[in-house]
Amino acid sequence: MHLFGNRESGHSYKASLFMWFAGIAHQYTEIDIDTPREARPEPFRSLSKYGEVPLLLHNDHPYVQSNAILIHLAEHSGQLGGESPQRLERVREWLFWEANRIGFSLPNLRYGLKFTKGGLAPDVEFMLRLRLDSDLERLEDELADCRAFILDDQPSAADLALCAYLYWPEQAGINIPPNVQAWLGRVASLPGWRHPYDART
Repeated sequence: MHLFGNRESGHSYKASLFMWFAGIAHQYTEIDIDTPREARPEPFRSLSKYGEVPLLLHNDHPYVQSNAILIHLAEHSGQLGGESPQRLERVREWLFWEANRIGFSLPNLRYGLKFTKGGLAPDVEFMLRLRLDSDLERLEDELADCRAFILDDQPSAADLALCAYLYWPEQAGINIPPNVQAWLGRVASLPGWRHPYDART
């Protein structure tokens, strides 16, 4: 397998976490996402359908969009949610929620504050923070029963999708609530975990 990503991308980090936790050997290529999409190198430019990271090549077939990649890896490996159709269905539910909720609010807030000259317009920042507060509250309530991970007491691709951008809280100026913080610590204690900035150096 060959993963194309970027160390500033939480979406790339999701795919990397799965491969580290599952022990999947792979090649990695860093893509400069500050480069215009039409100037990015081949074969990434031709194979990445939307011009975005991550891109996974597996048996010469390209897989794009981080959550689609997580589902493919779970199905292929039989790990991290791929152990049964029932477990994988629960993973899918969380991945769809993540894409529309915390996977929207947090990356856009972080990007606007860290990478946009002049920052975000006040009304945009307010909207993103309001939505993110609701997303974090949902996760905090979900983890209130003290189970170890999102589905149950075993990690899954749902955890990887949900946690990725939460390891950069200071860049978005957010406070992590206690149940979510404890869960992030449990994910970080799993063999193979690396912080996003330690991941691809």
